[in-house]
Order: sequence, then C-alpha cells, then structure tokens
Amino acid sequence: MLRTTSALKWIRHGRSSSTLRPTSSKTSLFPNEYDSVHMNSKTLPGPRSVALLEEMNQHQQSGAVHFFVDYGASRGNYLVDVDGNRYLDVLGQIASLPLGYNHPRMIEKITDPKNLPLLVQRPCLGILPPADWSHRVNSTLMKVAPVGLTHVQTMMCGSCSNENAFKAAFIWHQTHVRRQGLPPTPVDLTSCMSNAAPGSPKLAVLSFDGAFHGRLLGCMSATHSKAIHKVDIPAFDDWPMVSFPQLRYPLEAFAEENAAEERRCLVETEECILQSTTPIAAMIIEPIQSEGGDRHASNEFFVQLRDLAAKHQIVFIVDEVQTGGGSTGQFWAHEKWNLVNPPDIVTFSKKMQTGGYYAKPEMRPTESYRIFNTWMGDPAKMLQLEAFLEVVEEDQLLQHVQTTGAYLQSGLERLSSDHDEITNIRGLGTYLAFDCHSSEARDQLIAALRLNGVEAGGSGELAIRFRPALVFGPKHADEFLTILETILRSK
Repeated sequence: MLRTTSALKWIRHGRSSSTLRPTSSKTSLFPNEYDSVHMNSKTLPGPRSVALLEEMNQHQQSGAVHFFVDYGASRGNYLVDVDGNRYLDVLGQIASLPLGYNHPRMIEKITDPKNLPLLVQRPCLGILPPADWSHRVNSTLMKVAPVGLTHVQTMMCGSCSNENAFKAAFIWHQTHVRRQGLPPTPVDLTSCMSNAAPGSPKLAVLSFDGAFHGRLLGCMSATHSKAIHKVDIPAFDDWPMVSFPQLRYPLEAFAEENAAEERRCLVETEECILQSTTPIAAMIIEPIQSEGGDRHASNEFFVQLRDLAAKHQIVFIVDEVQTGGGSTGQFWAHEKWNLVNPPDIVTFSKKMQTGGYYAKPEMRPTESYRIFNTWMGDPAKMLQLEAFLEVVEEDQLLQHVQTTGAYLQSGLERLSSDHDEITNIRGLGTYLAFDCHSSEARDQLIAALRLNGVEAGGSGELAIRFRPALVFGPKHADEFLTILETILRSK
C-alpha cells in the first residue's frame, strides 16, 4: 500500500524478502513491551492530533509539534499518539529518554508513598534542601561522576547548565588569573552595578562552528548550528568561533586527509587564542556535535585541544548534555579520550533527567549566591535518575548499548552498500547517524519513516540521527532496518 509524503511515494512498512541481515532472536529488556509498530492513520498527523494542534495554536506557537502523544499507552521503545498510531521511537524525546516509556522502576519510584513530599512541593534547594539531599546526590550524581570532578551543581536543564558553567569559568578566571586568588575589590563591586569594567569584564568563551549549547543568551553566542536559533537575538560578538574538523568517511580510507584537517583546526584554535583582543576565559566543546550534524573528531584531537586550553589557562568545558548517560556505550562520551588532565567542567542534562555540571573543586566560587537560582534542580527528577542508574547497573545497559550499536551500524552499512541514498554511517554505541544527499531528501525520508511508524529526527543539514533509549535492542534495530529498507526499495 502506498502512502504519499512530500510529493514522493513510499511503501508503508511491511516484511522485506531481503537477506540483508540476520533476524535477531534477542528479546526486549522492557517487560510487556509492544511487539511492533502499528499505524492507523493514512496521513500524519492524525485527525485527533490535527484538532489538538488547532486548539493549541490559539495560545501557543505549535509549528514544531509532530503529533500529540498518549503517554499512558506508550510503552518501552514504542510511542503511541492520540490517534492510536504506535511508533518505534529512535529519537527518544531528543535524546532525553533513558529507559523507554513507563518503565516499571520509574513508576515504582514515583508512586512510592515515601517520595510524595518531593512531588507535592518543589523546594528551593539552594536554601532549604530536603534532609536526604546530600545522600541522594552522593548515591546518584556522584556515583557516576567523571574522573577527577568531585564537585557537582544541579540545575534545571541543559541550557542553564551550560550558562552557569560559563559563569563558573568567568568567576574562576577573574579570581585566579586576574586577582590571584583575592576576592572582588570595592571597585569591582561598584562598577559591575552599571555593567562597567572592571567589575563587568570583557571575557570570551571560545566555541566551534556547528556547535549547539542551548538557547539562553550566553549559550546562543556559543551556538552555531541553525540560524533560526540565533536570529534577532543580541550576541557577544567578541566571542570567537573556530573550525571543528570536517571528517570524511569511511575513516580508514581518508586517514591522512582527516589527520591534516584536525591539525588545521588545532592550529587555527591556538592562533585564535593568541590573537583574540578579548581574553578567552573558557572553551566549550561537544564530544560529538549533536545538533550540528553528528560531527566527530579523533580522540587525539580532543587530547590536544584539552592541552591547548591548559597551556593558556582557559577553562575546558565539555558539553555532555546530549552525549552523556550511556548512549555512546560509555556513560560519558569523553571517557573515550583517556585524558590525563580531566576537563575542568562537564555539563549534563537530558538522559540524566536533571541538569547540572560536574567540576574540579577549584571551580567552586568562594561566595554564596554566585551560582544560584530559585529551584537549583528538582528532587523529583533525582528519583528518576536513581531508577535509571539502578537499571543501567542491573541490566548491564552499557554493554547492551555497545552490542546493539554494533548490530545497528552493521545493518546500516549493508543497506548503504545497496542504496546510495544513505551515506557516511558513523557513531558510537546507539548514538549513530547517516547522511542523505540533500536537506530535502533527508526531510522527505524522515516524513516517510514517520508515516511508516518510526519517530526519527535530523541533525545538521543532511543527517538522520539515532537517540533511542538504552533499552533499544537488536530486535528494535531489525524492525527499523526493515522499515528503512522497504522505504528505500520503494523509490
């Protein structure tokens, strides 16, 4: 049966006769999960979602909405919309879904009567934390703290995690580089009240082309992925941007070219540091550029970048908002670099449920209220994090992600060998991506995948990305590959 999307016709999901890959006999790690996708609607969004979109559009901008979800009916790796369509979710709520939908351990934590006080009121953690707050932080966030980072600061989301990491870096720079460990002077305290130097200094954060670090003011000045995120918003125009390596694939075929490209970017970065008229207090980078097109670099590139930052007394911030939490097969993607000198700050959110950043102890301001807001996170989200970490350990989910990722990547590579519409298969664990030949072709393929029961998303100009929950397994990879193959064969 044919379904029409964006003027192209695609065959709706069905069994393929291809012997492209073996069928996995592995069962789902999620209890009582649905067997497969199931689509009722001939067009998307379905009629109930369309009606809800019209209602929503009366009081909110709804242009980004895919469809409305029945979260009560969703289970495991399958997302159910209000029209009863059941999708295999490989986007995972934009990389923020750790254990799939309605995981029993999550439900158990949230419905436990002893946890009700954390749900009934939301405390101001900076001044009135619950009695068990220190224990909860130690048993969750510090349990998975990156090596060498013994301080953690909770926040509410990825953007505010990065924004406050910038603040911590600026405070460290002024305290230790400019004032040699002394507190702010009376002149500093007076001048900052009128946004003037020396209390409001000219400092910069160095970032990379294609980067995405959030949508707050400072974050947007370090973000360079999509113009619509930045247009009309004032920017710190003296914050420099340098090149991120543009690797060619397959990596083994372009080893010399890619090494030269990384050397070029490192030289450019140091020249920028030396020539900047505004002191660079911090450098921020993603282990994988997630919104900018799933762009990678070698471990050696990141090691040398970290050394450059240390050489020039620049705070080295690693943004693990999207890569953190296990999707790459390691809990933190930057662990793969094997740094001798750890990052100064690592930011997190998404799969971690709460936002925040880890830091070396010297990054902690001496004075109170400098890194602060009303809520400073949410204890209820720590319950979800607690459940997540328990299941990661019990079900050995990091090993599961490595196994599933290798299986899915192998299947994608075999498909790519038969269908030149998809290229540049890349990634770590289930944190994978492939490119289409144009933005239009990519968007049409996403629409076709959704019509055939896959909730997917793009990154950059050409890529389709995988950000599934950690319980996504070979069974689900088989289902995705069959749907994708059927679409490609229908063209």
